[in-house]
Amino acid sequence: MKIYTRTGDEGKTGLYGGARVAKNDARVEAYGTIDELNAVLGVARAAHLPQELAHSLADMQNDLFVLGAEVACTPGKEDKLKMNLVGTREIERLESLIDEIESKLPPLKQFILPDGSAAGASLHFARTVTRRAERRCEDIEVRREVTIYLNRLSDCLFVLARRANQIADYPESPWVGRDSP
Repeated sequence: MKIYTRTGDEGKTGLYGGARVAKNDARVEAYGTIDELNAVLGVARAAHLPQELAHSLADMQNDLFVLGAEVACTPGKEDKLKMNLVGTREIERLESLIDEIESKLPPLKQFILPDGSAAGASLHFARTVTRRAERRCEDIEVRREVTIYLNRLSDCLFVLARRANQIADYPESPWVGRDSP
C-alpha cells in the first residue's frame, strides 16, 4: 500500500463514511489537533517520563486514536467504525488518576509556570494542545463525552506534569504577577 494517494492534491480530504471536505474544514482541524496531541504525548513519553506515569500516557494515546477516528467520521456515520468509543469508563479512569496523583502533590497556593524537567515541561505542553483540541471539537458536532474526555485529560496532564517535576526534584516556578501601572 502506498502512503500517497493523490486524492488530496486539490485541497480536499475524505472523512470516514465518504464525505469529502476542504483540508481546512473545522472537522479536519479538530482531528488534526487530536493527532498532534497524540504525537506530543509520544514526545512526553520519550522525555525520560517517570515509569509510574508512562503507562498512563500509553492509555491516553490509545484513547486519542479512538477519539481522532470518531471525529474524522462523516457526522452520523460513527457506527461504521465498529469500535468502542471513548466514554464514561475512560473519563472515570482519568478522574481516578487525577485523584491518585493529586494525593501525592502539595496543594497549589498560587499559579505556576509551565516549566520543569523535560518530562514535566512536555506534559505541560501536551496540556495546552489538549485545550486547543477541546476548543476545536467545540466548533463541530461531537458527542458530549468527547469534550468531557478532553477536558479531564487537560486536568490530568497538569497534575502529571506537577508529579513528573516532583519526582525529578524540580521545584515549581510560581507566577509572579506584575504591579499595576
